[in-house]
Amino acid sequence: MNDDAVSDRGVWFRVENGSAASTVRRAAERLGVQLDLGADRTADLAIVAAELTSNLVKHADDGVLLLRPVRRDGEAGVELVALDTGPGMADLTASSQDGHSTAGTLGIGLGAIVRQATWFDGYSRPERGTVLAVQIWPNRPGGHERWPWVGALSRPLAGESVSGDGYAWRIVEGRRQVLVCDGLGHGPLASAATDAALDAFRKAPAGAPAAVVAHLHRSMSHTRGAALAVAEPDPSAGVLRYSGLGNISAAVIGADGKRRGLVSLPGIAGHQRPPIREYDYPFEADTLLVMHSDGVVDRWQLADYPGLVDRSPLVVAATLLRDAGTRRDDACVLVARGWS
Repeated sequence: MNDDAVSDRGVWFRVENGSAASTVRRAAERLGVQLDLGADRTADLAIVAAELTSNLVKHADDGVLLLRPVRRDGEAGVELVALDTGPGMADLTASSQDGHSTAGTLGIGLGAIVRQATWFDGYSRPERGTVLAVQIWPNRPGGHERWPWVGALSRPLAGESVSGDGYAWRIVEGRRQVLVCDGLGHGPLASAATDAALDAFRKAPAGAPAAVVAHLHRSMSHTRGAALAVAEPDPSAGVLRYSGLGNISAAVIGADGKRRGLVSLPGIAGHQRPPIREYDYPFEADTLLVMHSDGVVDRWQLADYPGLVDRSPLVVAATLLRDAGTRRDDACVLVARGWS
């Protein structure tokens, strides 16, 4: 990684040894400086990065870490997401307490992360690995903020530096809307198509999902095109409005754990005149929306992960990406909850 600004999609690091851990820590410090996190919070960020990567080196198998900026209300922070398929933990809460150790160490790693974080969440199961997510914001240590209502992440296929998959969300005139996009092919041109979709989505006039998809289609005629879908969770009305083109998979999971797939029509945004339709599905405050590109194998079941539905949307998304994402394709997962 160089001194250039990190894009909002972030940078993935494979963490297998101490030198990789040092690289992540230095990259996190640079990002903290670039985002004007402040000296104290940048130092806290360095501690978090060091502890996360140390855990991956000591305990994990196939450990990877995502580093990226996060933005809200005109302010920027730093987010780190660590994934592994190592031995896991039976009780993540107990493991987050100072003095708890499973490897003969001082056992202060997770406790230090929790103390420095503005918010922290994780999921771990014995023999199934661990997912940890941390945000560091200026002047906001303490770790007591509520989880965001939506979380997402994307990853390029092996050997590529950029991903053709992307995501975005917005609140416009009271509408909460999310987008998942898969630019055709791979590499820079696919990424450019998705960037065009994300930019058009953020600037689109307020409207129902089908109107937003039509706007994206018109805005992407200069690109190679993309599969994409827009969803609008509206738990106050008990409904989710959804419009999709191409092979974006989406499902709602109710409080009973049952999964219901959503309909996307054939077509490519930006090419020809694809059919655009909108469908309504039941959606309450305790319902979960999961959307992903075809780089994620669509055979996952949240019932296979006891307790995962109670974690933050970002941790749910990261767990599914870790276990169902393929390295032979770009991959993206977005998860949204009904509550604000």
